[in-house]
Amino acid sequence: MKLLALTKYGSQAASTRQRFMQYQPALAAADIAVDYSPFFANDHLERLIAGRGVSRLAVLRGYRRRLGTIIAARKYDALWVHYEIFPYLPGAMERLGKWAGRPIVVDYDDATFHTYDASPNSLVRRLLSHKLAPLLRGASAACCGNAYLNDYAAQYCRRTIILPTVVNTDCYLPIVRDKAAPVVIGWIGSPSTWAFFRPLLPLLRELVEQFDVVIRVVGAGEAADRDRFPGLELVKWSEASEIAAVQAMDIGLMPLADEPWARGKCGYKLIQYMACGLPVVASPVGVNSDIVSDGENGFLASNIEAWRAALTTLIVNSALRRRLGKNSRERAERNYSLESQAPRLVDLFRSVIGTNT
Repeated sequence: MKLLALTKYGSQAASTRQRFMQYQPALAAADIAVDYSPFFANDHLERLIAGRGVSRLAVLRGYRRRLGTIIAARKYDALWVHYEIFPYLPGAMERLGKWAGRPIVVDYDDATFHTYDASPNSLVRRLLSHKLAPLLRGASAACCGNAYLNDYAAQYCRRTIILPTVVNTDCYLPIVRDKAAPVVIGWIGSPSTWAFFRPLLPLLRELVEQFDVVIRVVGAGEAADRDRFPGLELVKWSEASEIAAVQAMDIGLMPLADEPWARGKCGYKLIQYMACGLPVVASPVGVNSDIVSDGENGFLASNIEAWRAALTTLIVNSALRRRLGKNSRERAERNYSLESQAPRLVDLFRSVIGTNT
């Protein structure tokens, strides 16, 4: 069997790596080969991270490349589509995916539909609010990272499954931290999610002044430079150093605003922390409330005082950090590991393509 993966971004995007590429060994072991065709090349994502905006030329190249890929797609057994086929074009263009006459599996790990139905541009809302419906109606299945995304896809697609975003727990491993070192409160993310973290900065500054702690931020980009204060470390993200950056933390944070886009988040950073044996503190928004069992592997904090109480408790109680971190690791292995979820994806493609070989 051979799949054509139509991803939005190249390999530098976490969604491409975690929702598609990390499954390649498991798929290959099941005799399922995958060819990847991103709409945007990696240099486009680098441009966005650097804050240089969208390149119109890159968009035009993406449309041309994607159209050519669709025309040649008949040689594959199925199409594996990340979000959509033609971003920002009307839903009628999504029907071109059926031209190949092959089963389509759509994958969602973000509420990308809110790009259209909640757009501040009234023209976008009017013309594109339902642009994903034709693709979903024609799809054989949709893989959704959480229940919020699944509820959306199930309106149109006859078969949906919740497939959480996972990590390879053979690589994401707990390490023994130096007990004499300052407690490291950490966050890993991207410039686009830094806005969720910024409201915590005054509290975190107070904690730095009160306790022997360090705030370590990974991947916030240049936008975070103006938010620096003594005790706040800004670390550049790289794929090579990503796991070590999480392992160097003692407590992992995932604040979110209670808004539609955030409800579609799949809690990836929580799962990274947990796989490395960290206790976590998170906003009770969307899938966070499913991943975090309050008092068992971390705490859910709905306001600044709850954040203060949770963080203070974890800072001063190393035994609690270890106990909750152990529970985190066990939960990650059981529910959010590549090993636990890869067989489900393999079975889905076998059934969609119509073979059990």
